[in-house]
Amino acid sequence: MPRAFPSRRMPHHHPVLRRRHDAPSIPLRTSDLVLALLGVVLLGGLALMTAAALAAA
Repeated sequence: MPRAFPSRRMPHHHPVLRRRHDAPSIPLRTSDLVLALLGVVLLGGLALMTAAALAAA
């Protein structure tokens, strides 16, 4: 009985994010991601502190 999807047609590597062809090929560094996440966390904390200050007033 033949398989619906033969394994020779399906590559077993990890999927790669597809980029536009006109975009520059600059890889994202881990440090950039950490700094972006830290910025989001700091902005979220500032928003929570502002909301708490406004609710207490």
